[in-house]
Amino acid sequence: MRARLFSPLPKMNLPFSRRTLWLMLLALVVIWFGNLEYRKLIKPDEGRYAEIAREMVASGDWVTPHLNDFKYFEKPPLQYWATAVAFEVFGEHQWTARLWTALTGFLGVLLAGFVGLRLFGREAGLYAALILGSSMLYALMAHVNTLDMGVTFFISLGIFSLLLAQQESAIPLRRNWMVLAWAAMALAVLSKGLMGVILPGAALFLYSLLNRDSAVWLRMHWIIGLLAFFAVAAPWFVLVMQANPEFFQFFFIHEHFERFLTKVHARYQPWYYFVPILLFGMLPWTVLMFDTVLRTWRDSASQARHFSPERFLLVWVVFVYLFFSVSSSKLPSYLLPMFPALALLMGKQVAAMPARRLFWLIVPVLPLLLVFLFAMGPLVNQQSENPVQFEMYSAYANWIMVAVMIWLLGVAGALYGIRRDRKMSAIGILALSTLLAAQIGASGYDTIARERSGFLIAEAIASQIKPDTPFYSIENYEQTLPFYLKRTLILVDFKDEMAFGIQQEPHKWIPDIATFAQRWNSDKEAYAIMPLRVFPELEKKGLAMKEMYRDHQIVVVSKP
Repeated sequence: MRARLFSPLPKMNLPFSRRTLWLMLLALVVIWFGNLEYRKLIKPDEGRYAEIAREMVASGDWVTPHLNDFKYFEKPPLQYWATAVAFEVFGEHQWTARLWTALTGFLGVLLAGFVGLRLFGREAGLYAALILGSSMLYALMAHVNTLDMGVTFFISLGIFSLLLAQQESAIPLRRNWMVLAWAAMALAVLSKGLMGVILPGAALFLYSLLNRDSAVWLRMHWIIGLLAFFAVAAPWFVLVMQANPEFFQFFFIHEHFERFLTKVHARYQPWYYFVPILLFGMLPWTVLMFDTVLRTWRDSASQARHFSPERFLLVWVVFVYLFFSVSSSKLPSYLLPMFPALALLMGKQVAAMPARRLFWLIVPVLPLLLVFLFAMGPLVNQQSENPVQFEMYSAYANWIMVAVMIWLLGVAGALYGIRRDRKMSAIGILALSTLLAAQIGASGYDTIARERSGFLIAEAIASQIKPDTPFYSIENYEQTLPFYLKRTLILVDFKDEMAFGIQQEPHKWIPDIATFAQRWNSDKEAYAIMPLRVFPELEKKGLAMKEMYRDHQIVVVSKP
């Protein structure tokens, strides 16, 4: 008999047909992937990570990442590689730029369902998948081209594999799960750096102290695990340090310790920054989340000295929240690694709780959405600083109102289903309507593309741009424009995140306007993009310029 790599799955006996399950999965796939191409790439992250992958394809250098032709070592290359492969296979599009994020987000939903099934039962697994895929922050960030969804998937794969390993009594099966856990942590490191191994390791240490469970460290399969970890993670680090001796100090010291301990990246926020983000980001499951955390802590107290998946997941959730709350660098997406673990715990709770109690945990979403619906008008007026913004934000508000109305119908339908004791169908309705609302709201963001994307600029000037003619970017860098123009720009009096790369190759950069003026006057042909305020300053200096494009933020000129 052939040995199994992993233990078999339990049978799925659900309170509805397999056809219904497949229809739900099909609806999830269509809604999840349906709008990847619709929206323009927005600055800064989407433009940056699309452009790094584009330059990787254009240069053929898959070891040293570049942004605008400067060495860029802020993050490891796994997502760049994946996106570059998508570009090579399918072409350079908006949807291929977002494909890795959407795919890892979707795989995270399937992973939550799979692990919930193994740990807590079939219904808990399905609930976990539905809850994760419809948590507002998770659903939104799975469709924005940043690195956080990829690292969230691989960290989740790592800690979930650890949980499954600890549940296995057969040593070969436990070893297989632990090898997968170590390999997943290596891929997390290649996604976003040392957090891929530091966060899981610190959480496991805290759990073993809190639960007085030291035996977990004896079941880690250290030798084969470390071999798997370094076999996956080490080769790129060796190659990039051989090609770039300066990499070590910048990546390991500056990008990890200085980022966490100092305000060097200008992302400082107060300690309570994540409170509203978590409250909004977990909708429509926010009240359920608090109920689950409290009940999990109480119910898992009796499991001290024995490995408790519930208590480990709870420690992980609290640790991730506190870790980033004390960090000097904060962004909303940093909370994403909490969400798969929370979804597992909530799925377990929903499977066990009576419908009546679930009803009262969902009801508060209704008045909240009604308040938000009627607040759209005042919000548009408050955020608009000029007529152009008012026009854009008003158009965006229409999309948001449609999304909220669909969401309201979904909440109402779910509450009706719960009252009729059709809990599984009700959760499915609420999850799919929430995901649909999130996708409609995200699609509507395209109405403000004039402020956040260089697509319209590129569309207006691309036919006039010669590929070998210098193109200067003065006191600014529009992150999405190089991707849409399929070329890099020459920075003038601007460094920002490319300061390290400029330090390595200063000849690719122009330090001030006076030097630029000399270059401009000596060029036979040239183009330049600049903020509106810079244009009259250059006119006063007598530079010959012909306008090619102008909007409420920037001007693009050519040399006549």
